[in-house]
Amino acid sequence: MARSTRFAKLETRAVRLRLPVAKKPVFVKIGPRVGLGYRRNQTAGTWVVRVADGKGGNWTKAIGNADDFDEANGNSLLNFWQAQEKARAIGRIDHDGHAGVKPTTVRQALNSYEADLKTRGGDTGNVTRVRSHLPAGLRDKVVALLTSHDLRKWRDSLAKTLAAATVNRTCAAFKAALNLVADHDERVLNRRAWETGLATIPDAEQSRNVILPETTVRQIIAEAHKHSTQFGLLVEVAAITGARVSQLARIEIQDLQGDRADPRLMMPTSNKGKGAKKVMRRPVPIPAGLAARLRALTADRPAGAPLLVKPSGEPWKKSDHSRLFRHAAKGAEQDPAEVTIYALRHSNIARQILAGVPIRVVAVNHDTSIAMLERTYSRFIGDHSDALARTALLDTGMVADSNVIPPGCDQGLDIERLGPSAVRR
Repeated sequence: MARSTRFAKLETRAVRLRLPVAKKPVFVKIGPRVGLGYRRNQTAGTWVVRVADGKGGNWTKAIGNADDFDEANGNSLLNFWQAQEKARAIGRIDHDGHAGVKPTTVRQALNSYEADLKTRGGDTGNVTRVRSHLPAGLRDKVVALLTSHDLRKWRDSLAKTLAAATVNRTCAAFKAALNLVADHDERVLNRRAWETGLATIPDAEQSRNVILPETTVRQIIAEAHKHSTQFGLLVEVAAITGARVSQLARIEIQDLQGDRADPRLMMPTSNKGKGAKKVMRRPVPIPAGLAARLRALTADRPAGAPLLVKPSGEPWKKSDHSRLFRHAAKGAEQDPAEVTIYALRHSNIARQILAGVPIRVVAVNHDTSIAMLERTYSRFIGDHSDALARTALLDTGMVADSNVIPPGCDQGLDIERLGPSAVRR
């Protein structure tokens, strides 16, 4: 640890408060290319770090408030010595000798993470979700200066208006963005701040999956077709395949294998999950009637064009279906607040489980994992397991009682005559 620098003008609050109020900070050099400044305000003063870029220029960044009127806490209120530590962390020279690079803010971290997701084919909606909930004060904060208190306060504020599972998903995306910065900037030494501050809310994955009977699903499809053929087919394919809308929007004409005896769609994988996915498309069976209706959409269109499009001919985008599906659900006498297009996916998964389709096959068909199915649809898996086990259930005909012998049974039962298999030692 570097030795702290002494500077009588800034060391104590009594001395600092005798300085005149001014916009320009008073600086003291605390290391190579790094200076610590104090700006006297009407209220508590502000600590500022100044770092030379090695090219004749420099940049400055506020790192916290001074303990002019309240006791220092090491986070939002810093004394002279704590301010030095933070300033050195921000201006620290890395192993390549870079000291003049301005530290990354949360806003820039999200931009970098979004670019990384695009490169890897990930879902950039994760970044949009975080941005929509971040206050300006947090967006402009330097990543290396984030504290667990800052992040926990933000996470808990989300929990007041969002479901716990949604809070966890938002925090997970935020942590990924911050970790990306820490992986490439040796000055970021505070990973524990978001590991603690953005910790997962326990028992949040209490899925409220709406499972619809087949008659209701057919009514919703019929209502969707009333709006337009294009929207009707989007809903119909969603109901039959159980795919996410983001997957349906990426189906290409060449993914339709409708001229087979067993027609199917080569379904694009989703962008969910970690890492790159090697298998980009998986075969999903569809009925012949749907295959014929989909073939009607392919006339005079290139093989790489989207199969499912809006009435305007444009591809479906995120949330384009939301308003239309609410009308379809309402037309089928369902509550639009409860029954979303995701209910079709849940219903399809539950239907396959109850029909005896092996869980592994259900997982592959729906681009998910067995663990996720067991966690989300455990009640239906339990019902199905109970039904299967019941087919092999030993039925003794009545409650066993040592004093009650079923009619027709010989009380002088000879165990030896039945053989060794009758007795378990």
